[in-house]
Amino acid sequence: MKIRQGGAALIVALIMLLLFTLILSGSFGLSTLNLKAVGNMEVREGALAAANRTIEDVLSTDFVGTGSQSFPVDINNDDTPDYNVEVPTPVCLRVAIADAVDPSSQKLGALSSDTWHTVWQLEGRATDTAGETRVTVRSGVRVLLTDAEKKTYCDD
Repeated sequence: MKIRQGGAALIVALIMLLLFTLILSGSFGLSTLNLKAVGNMEVREGALAAANRTIEDVLSTDFVGTGSQSFPVDINNDDTPDYNVEVPTPVCLRVAIADAVDPSSQKLGALSSDTWHTVWQLEGRATDTAGETRVTVRSGVRVLLTDAEKKTYCDD
Protein backbone atom coordinates (compact mmCIF):
# COMPACT_ATOMS: atom_id res chain seq x y z
CA MET A 1 0.00 0.00 0.00
CA LYS A 2 1.36 3.30 -1.08
CA ILE A 3 0.57 6.51 0.88
CA ARG A 4 0.14 9.61 -1.22
CA GLN A 5 1.41 12.84 0.20
CA GLY A 6 -0.29 15.90 -1.19
CA GLY A 7 1.99 18.47 0.53
CA ALA A 8 -0.38 19.20 3.44
CA ALA A 9 2.46 18.96 5.97
CA LEU A 10 4.46 21.54 4.01
CA ILE A 11 1.53 23.97 3.91
CA VAL A 12 0.88 23.57 7.66
CA ALA A 13 4.59 24.09 8.40
CA LEU A 14 4.70 27.25 6.28
CA ILE A 15 1.60 28.65 8.03
CA MET A 16 3.12 27.89 11.45
CA LEU A 17 6.39 29.54 10.38
CA LEU A 18 4.49 32.62 9.20
CA LEU A 19 2.56 32.87 12.51
CA PHE A 20 5.77 32.46 14.50
CA THR A 21 7.42 35.24 12.45
CA LEU A 22 4.47 37.59 13.02
CA ILE A 23 4.48 36.96 16.76
CA LEU A 24 8.25 37.47 16.95
CA SER A 25 8.19 40.74 14.96
CA GLY A 26 5.28 42.03 17.08
CA SER A 27 7.20 41.25 20.26
CA PHE A 28 10.28 43.01 18.92
CA GLY A 29 8.25 46.13 18.06
CA LEU A 30 6.60 46.15 21.48
CA SER A 31 9.93 45.79 23.30
CA THR A 32 11.39 48.67 21.28
CA LEU A 33 8.42 50.84 22.20
CA ASN A 34 8.81 49.93 25.88
CA LEU A 35 12.51 50.76 25.75
CA LYS A 36 11.76 54.23 24.33
CA ALA A 37 9.13 54.84 27.03
CA VAL A 38 11.56 53.87 29.79
CA GLY A 39 14.24 56.13 28.30
CA ASN A 40 11.81 59.06 28.18
CA MET A 41 10.78 58.46 31.80
CA GLU A 42 14.45 58.37 32.83
CA VAL A 43 15.18 61.73 31.16
CA ARG A 44 12.04 63.26 32.71
CA GLU A 45 12.94 62.03 36.20
CA GLY A 46 16.46 63.39 35.74
CA ALA A 47 15.02 66.78 34.78
CA LEU A 48 12.78 66.74 37.87
CA ALA A 49 15.77 65.86 40.05
CA ALA A 50 17.84 68.67 38.49
CA ALA A 51 15.07 71.23 39.04
CA ASN A 52 14.47 70.13 42.64
CA ARG A 53 18.18 70.12 43.43
CA THR A 54 18.60 73.61 41.99
CA ILE A 55 15.63 74.95 43.98
CA GLU A 56 17.10 73.44 47.15
CA ASP A 57 20.47 75.06 46.37
CA VAL A 58 18.79 78.45 45.81
CA LEU A 59 16.80 78.06 49.06
CA SER A 60 20.02 77.44 50.97
CA THR A 61 21.20 80.93 49.98
CA ASP A 62 19.78 84.36 50.78
CA PHE A 63 17.59 84.29 47.67
CA VAL A 64 15.29 87.20 48.61
CA GLY A 65 15.90 90.00 46.13
CA THR A 66 17.87 87.90 43.66
CA GLY A 67 17.05 88.09 39.98
CA SER A 68 16.63 85.39 37.38
CA GLN A 69 19.48 82.87 37.34
CA SER A 70 20.61 79.92 35.23
CA PHE A 71 22.42 76.85 36.56
CA PRO A 72 24.06 73.97 34.68
CA VAL A 73 23.36 70.68 36.50
CA ASP A 74 25.36 67.45 36.23
CA ILE A 75 23.06 64.70 37.52
CA ASN A 76 25.26 61.68 36.78
CA ASN A 77 28.53 63.26 38.04
CA ASP A 78 30.48 62.84 34.81
CA ASP A 79 31.64 66.50 34.81
CA THR A 80 29.34 67.28 31.87
CA PRO A 81 26.15 69.29 32.44
CA ASP A 82 23.09 67.15 31.68
CA TYR A 83 20.47 69.85 32.28
CA ASN A 84 20.19 73.62 32.36
CA VAL A 85 17.87 74.95 35.07
CA GLU A 86 16.45 78.46 34.83
CA VAL A 87 15.27 79.99 38.11
CA PRO A 88 13.20 83.13 37.48
CA THR A 89 13.09 85.92 40.04
CA PRO A 90 11.41 84.57 43.22
CA VAL A 91 7.91 85.94 43.76
CA CYS A 92 6.58 87.17 47.12
CA LEU A 93 3.03 85.79 47.33
CA ARG A 94 1.81 86.68 50.82
CA VAL A 95 2.76 88.84 53.75
CA ALA A 96 1.56 88.59 57.35
CA ILE A 97 2.90 90.28 60.44
CA ALA A 98 4.71 87.90 62.77
CA ASP A 99 2.85 87.62 66.08
CA ALA A 100 5.35 86.29 68.54
CA VAL A 101 8.84 85.77 67.22
CA ASP A 102 11.78 84.39 69.12
CA PRO A 103 14.10 87.39 69.60
CA SER A 104 17.11 85.37 68.48
CA SER A 105 15.52 84.91 65.03
CA GLN A 106 14.67 88.60 64.48
CA LYS A 107 16.72 90.75 62.15
CA LEU A 108 15.44 94.15 63.14
CA GLY A 109 15.70 97.13 60.82
CA ALA A 110 17.07 100.45 62.00
CA LEU A 111 13.69 102.09 62.72
CA SER A 112 11.21 99.24 62.91
CA SER A 113 10.56 96.43 65.32
CA ASP A 114 8.05 94.62 63.07
CA THR A 115 8.91 91.31 61.51
CA TRP A 116 6.92 89.69 58.72
CA HIS A 117 6.14 86.17 57.62
CA THR A 118 6.43 86.17 53.84
CA VAL A 119 5.56 83.31 51.51
CA TRP A 120 7.70 83.00 48.39
CA GLN A 121 7.33 80.96 45.23
CA LEU A 122 10.45 79.64 43.55
CA GLU A 123 10.32 77.98 40.17
CA GLY A 124 12.88 75.76 38.44
CA ARG A 125 12.62 75.16 34.69
CA ALA A 126 14.88 72.30 33.69
CA THR A 127 15.78 71.54 30.07
CA ASP A 128 17.99 68.65 28.99
CA THR A 129 21.05 69.42 26.87
CA ALA A 130 19.31 68.09 23.73
CA GLY A 131 16.47 70.54 24.37
CA GLU A 132 13.80 67.85 24.01
CA THR A 133 12.67 67.56 27.64
CA ARG A 134 11.33 70.48 29.66
CA VAL A 135 10.10 70.25 33.25
CA THR A 136 8.88 72.98 35.61
CA VAL A 137 8.95 72.57 39.39
CA ARG A 138 7.40 75.08 41.78
CA SER A 139 8.19 75.30 45.46
CA GLY A 140 6.96 77.54 48.25
CA VAL A 141 8.84 78.69 51.31
CA ARG A 142 8.14 80.99 54.22
CA VAL A 143 10.78 83.58 55.10
CA LEU A 144 10.91 85.93 58.08
CA LEU A 145 11.74 89.49 56.95
CA THR A 146 12.25 92.77 58.72
CA ASP A 147 9.95 95.68 57.97
CA ALA A 148 12.57 97.31 55.73
CA GLU A 149 13.15 94.06 53.78
CA LYS A 150 9.41 93.55 53.40
CA LYS A 151 8.97 97.07 51.99
CA THR A 152 11.86 96.48 49.58
CA TYR A 153 10.99 93.01 48.28
CA CYS A 154 7.24 92.44 48.82
CA ASP A 155 4.61 94.70 47.32
CA ASP A 156 1.41 94.94 49.35
